[in-house]
Amino acid sequence: MFYIKVGKQLGHPTRSVAGWLVSKLLRFRNQILEENAVRLCGIQPGDTVLELGHGPGLGLPSAAKLLTEPKGHLIGVDYSEYMHQMASELVKDLVASGKVTLHHCDVAAMPLADSSIDKVFHCNCYYFWPDLRKGASEIHRVMKPGGLMVATMRLSHVSALASKHVMPGENWRPEAYMTALRDSGFTDVRMEDKQHNGFIFQAIYATALK
Repeated sequence: MFYIKVGKQLGHPTRSVAGWLVSKLLRFRNQILEENAVRLCGIQPGDTVLELGHGPGLGLPSAAKLLTEPKGHLIGVDYSEYMHQMASELVKDLVASGKVTLHHCDVAAMPLADSSIDKVFHCNCYYFWPDLRKGASEIHRVMKPGGLMVATMRLSHVSALASKHVMPGENWRPEAYMTALRDSGFTDVRMEDKQHNGFIFQAIYATALK
């Protein structure tokens, strides 16, 4: 029961003691994964970039820093109102300037125009989506043709949590997510082992085919 409760807070942190603890855990575990997801998706100065499940906002400043052209724009979405509020406070100056826009919404129903996003990144996120196919299809809808999506994780940690039933069902398995991506119209879907300054992790890549 304890691990199930932890899983619910990881997937949808709330304003509570448990939610606060999860936000601290996310900060500790996700910072390097966030920064590497930003690095690997190859953000260009004038891109429109989307982060899925931005959590407390750890990856937003790193991504926004790369969008140096006036048209460069960063969008973040998160299903948790608590995480949305935390991230909004963290990047409030960037939001005020118009460089960053944050939405409190479901990944499967984003208030974004078709074919409007150049790059997408996320980390430790897709495991908690109730329907991988709906989420992948919505990501594909909003991406421009040829746009790149990168997701980062530490598979050893994820599988350990799954063995304790922290992760719901089988959605945590990379193969399940990659199948959903392919079925939704993505091409060149693959997972690679990566290392950055001695930190070993995995990255899933997918290119929007339209």
